[in-house]
Amino acid sequence: MDALVTAGGIPTPDDPLYQYSLGKPKAMIEMAGKPMIQWVLDALGSATQVDNVILVGLDESSKVNCSKPLHFIANQGEMIDNIKIGTQKVLEINPKAKLLLAVSSDIPTITADMVDWAIENCQKGDYALYYNVVERSVMEKRFPGANRSYLKLKDIQVCGGDMNAFALWTVSAKKNLWDKLAASRKSVLKQAALIGYDTLLLVYFRLIGLDQAAAKFSKKIKIPSRAVLCPFAEIAMDVDKPHQFQLVRDDLERKSTK
Repeated sequence: MDALVTAGGIPTPDDPLYQYSLGKPKAMIEMAGKPMIQWVLDALGSATQVDNVILVGLDESSKVNCSKPLHFIANQGEMIDNIKIGTQKVLEINPKAKLLLAVSSDIPTITADMVDWAIENCQKGDYALYYNVVERSVMEKRFPGANRSYLKLKDIQVCGGDMNAFALWTVSAKKNLWDKLAASRKSVLKQAALIGYDTLLLVYFRLIGLDQAAAKFSKKIKIPSRAVLCPFAEIAMDVDKPHQFQLVRDDLERKSTK
């Protein structure tokens, strides 16, 4: 399966990560001796199930590399436009491609085994959208102090992952949906609202479980979807705030030392 890595964001002076990026792309913030995105590319390059990597938002001058074929595409401005041009490139490489793995550039603690796990589990069943969620206890045990936002359901509390898979046809057929998904990426409440306000009330009062919520979401967006309970906190450990930067940087430095 091919992987699409989005790396178009550049922190502005009012962004809490600007002190680390200083006008450079967020993906190029240095962590433990190399750019944050290089850790992601290293994991993808070592994963047995990844064929090609499409990188949107950087060019060859960034000097990032991958052991798998790496295709650079310029930043298109909006996330949905980056996803759209990335899917076009995948179809150019492999016209028979059906699913694509979408990976954020700010989850540098992932490993090749985690990537392979995600790909294997997003091919179980006949769905067009597979989204990873991580249980609160798993996240807080692995990254204490991460302060992620959680969706509190009847049977579980989860946060969203930043490595998911989708069918290529959904990008052109469901553009408005992708706009909404992109806008809600950092807000659990906005994500919950996508399934409808009647269901949101059930979520608010914790009267609905994960499988029920996923089924309602699938019905609402009219795309066969599956919530995948992921055992790896790293897939949801993105870097958005200074305390998360410090937490992840320290983790990578310990990893490098070992």
